[in-house]
Amino acid sequence: MNKKKWTFVSLMFALILALAACSDSSSNEADGSSGGSDGDAKLDIFSWWTGAGEEDGLNALIELFQEKHPDVEVENAAVAGGAGTNAKAVLASRMQGDDPPATFQVHGGAELNEGWVAAGKMEPLNDLYEEEGWEDKFPQDLIDLVSKDGDIYSVPVNIHRGNVLWYNTKVFEENGIDVPTTFDEFFEAADKLKAAGVTPLALGDKEPWTATHLFETVLLGELGIDNYNALFNGELSFSDDQVVAAVETFKKMLGYVNEDHSSRNWQDASQLVANGEAAMNVMGDWAKGYFVNDLELTVKEDFGWTETPGTDGQFMVVTDTFGLPKGVSNPDDVKKFLSVLGSVEGQDAFNTLKGSIPARKDADVSKYDEYGKETIEDFNEAKLAPSLAHGSAAAEGFLTKVNQAVNIFVTQQDTEQFIDSLEQAASELK
Repeated sequence: MNKKKWTFVSLMFALILALAACSDSSSNEADGSSGGSDGDAKLDIFSWWTGAGEEDGLNALIELFQEKHPDVEVENAAVAGGAGTNAKAVLASRMQGDDPPATFQVHGGAELNEGWVAAGKMEPLNDLYEEEGWEDKFPQDLIDLVSKDGDIYSVPVNIHRGNVLWYNTKVFEENGIDVPTTFDEFFEAADKLKAAGVTPLALGDKEPWTATHLFETVLLGELGIDNYNALFNGELSFSDDQVVAAVETFKKMLGYVNEDHSSRNWQDASQLVANGEAAMNVMGDWAKGYFVNDLELTVKEDFGWTETPGTDGQFMVVTDTFGLPKGVSNPDDVKKFLSVLGSVEGQDAFNTLKGSIPARKDADVSKYDEYGKETIEDFNEAKLAPSLAHGSAAAEGFLTKVNQAVNIFVTQQDTEQFIDSLEQAASELK
């Protein structure tokens, strides 16, 4: 189609939409609604939430939205597999092909800001935050994670905590194990468990991110939050003695994991703890959702938790967010969905099923179990550290190289080589 014809068609299409809007305006004003769907476009909500708990939470959120906006057709466009790897590949293809979903799941921090925002693919949402009065409803540190150059680009729907040590309460009781809070206490417990024939620490690193997840909690525990953050803004070198010490601690921890770790995923590692074959597992609190929803375990009775060694008062934050991609045909509908997603009602509908906690500071705490109540309190009081393994601390290029380096280290355990690899990867941070 030549340029003149395309221009004519575009003008005619705009005119048709304008006439349609005019013809509907009287009925919209009469029933108090804010307008219907933008054309016939579906609100396709793109995520990787297909597992138990997370899928239930998403469906509850969609159901709530459809109750409020029955005129908007919704499509759950979730892509299964690979802990988001498959979905991210599909998303990249769509975004590069100028076929963005109406809205999509993205981790707050570098994954959002250094990825899609830096590429010019997202619309700012300052106006939505102002309309909804959200500026003081989300913690400022969290708003900063979804902002770049003074503009806000997504709405957090949840908060997961990454620095959690899960343990089998019966195994601890039977072996007289005190809950470890420091690395020295952890290794003392691990030696006692190993002598009793119990695998001290379950690991499932069939997928590359899980070993990186364990490593980042060790970094946080050894460095503290300020130096941890300094690694990713270039103020602290990965060859620093503190990082070397963290790598040696990580190496020592790997001496206590299950031998078949490379053939297991994170759910399998959690299963080992649930069965009592292993005593502990370091994983984000989506593991709690797995324990409760899939394995039907009871909080505190069958499993317990604490912060990973050395991280008391610190909160490794993983936040799932949704924004408004540029070029979508139904931006008003997207904003309606984001309004529901960011509301108290929406956050409680989603997070009580997902196993996460709400991103808002004013959610209904009574709706959450004992773990949720404790974590909400910690989130409101603790210092927040962005997760590296889940895309918040650094851009994808750096994370990809770190995942490769970590997984080589798990196999070869060469500290000098690992530090060199981290230093080389750090060029991605500049």
